[in-house]
Amino acid sequence: IMVVLAASVCTRGGKPVLSRQFRDLPKARIEGLLASFPGLIDTASGAQHTTIETDSVRYVYQPLEELYMVLITNRASNILQDIATLHLFAQIVTATCKASCSEQEILRSAFDLITAFDEVCTLGYRENVNLSQVRNFLEMDSHEERIQEIIERNKEQEATEERKKRAKQLDAQRKELQRRG
Repeated sequence: IMVVLAASVCTRGGKPVLSRQFRDLPKARIEGLLASFPGLIDTASGAQHTTIETDSVRYVYQPLEELYMVLITNRASNILQDIATLHLFAQIVTATCKASCSEQEILRSAFDLITAFDEVCTLGYRENVNLSQVRNFLEMDSHEERIQEIIERNKEQEATEERKKRAKQLDAQRKELQRRG
């Protein structure tokens, strides 16, 4: 059974730029796994494959310009599914960070990336989705957000109009009282 423990974008030195844990793992554990990752790549250098296994986890990774897209999975997971999932995550990152896959762009797009990552994996299990479906989900979310913003704006405008109307009424009452008084 494939379980993705975490999906991370990290520097070549193993520093996490963005990481999403799908299982209940301490932050320090993920940081430790990512910190040891570059050393493991060096020992496997020259190899064509982009997977590394340790005693406890499997790293499935892909270079993204100066960064790495890394999935940390359990060792019992299906390697072919792991690679397909990695490619989907990498497609999401490159599609979301249109300008470049730089650290700054990843951080600027962090919210969208995390939301997209959550569409791909739930509690570590891969959802049966592709890039266009993930994009549609995100667009629906942002469409709903825009509708909510419009509703809020309309409510604010109505409240402003009501305040103006009430102020005019009070002003008219005050003038009427001054005239009588």
